Amino acid sequence: PAEVILWAVRWSLQFPISHRDLERMLADRGVAVDHVTLYRWVQRFAPALEKRLRRHLRPCRGPWHVDETYVRVGGEWRYLYRAVDGSGLVPGLNPGIDFRLSATRDKRAAKRFFRQALGRAHTRSPREIVTDRLKSYPGALREMKRAGELWRFTRHRRGRWLNNRVEQDHRRIKRRTRPMLGFKGFRTARRTLAGVEALAMLAKGQVRAAPANDLPAQRTFVHQVFGLVA
Repeated sequence: PAEVILWAVRWSLQFPISHRDLERMLADRGVAVDHVTLYRWVQRFAPALEKRLRRHLRPCRGPWHVDETYVRVGGEWRYLYRAVDGSGLVPGLNPGIDFRLSATRDKRAAKRFFRQALGRAHTRSPREIVTDRLKSYPGALREMKRAGELWRFTRHRRGRWLNNRVEQDHRRIKRRTRPMLGFKGFRTARRTLAGVEALAMLAKGQVRAAPANDLPAQRTFVHQVFGLVA
């Protein structure tokens, strides 16, 4: 049943458990599903969940905190660019803005990430962007301002200790991906991370209909966006 599939996908993306652990948990509830089937469900429905959830996100209006973390893909470390809104009032619940998986960490990759983030419906050119001292960020932002892709008065702040908000937020994603022991390919990683990021946004209360830490409301919302609740 569709409800069982959504339960399994939501648990897999929201909690730090492997597909084999989830297989045992479902078996304990009388649901016999192979861990390979669970993997296929995540690959099929995680991107759809992220796409449908973004239509309901609150707008991000504060400074952007941008940083990159590492994810193992195909036996090699790749870069996961992430940005959070610095206007969060509750520690650890800074609204998520966007993410992008990249094979490189250079000016071109930074520009692709910023363009993607600025193209989202719930974002606009920020007044301030906070990054670490990675050399690729200043050049990417300057070029985007000259091209009119970014507001020319956007301030860029750089500092080793200024980005604690997004660095703390990385832990939420790393804690979830650690049981996966890496990804075999970019397509698998992108599709899975899309769902992980979507559930992280939902858990932070970025959706008006599902307050933070209200799991029943979050479950109902996920079912609604897939048409299971009238």
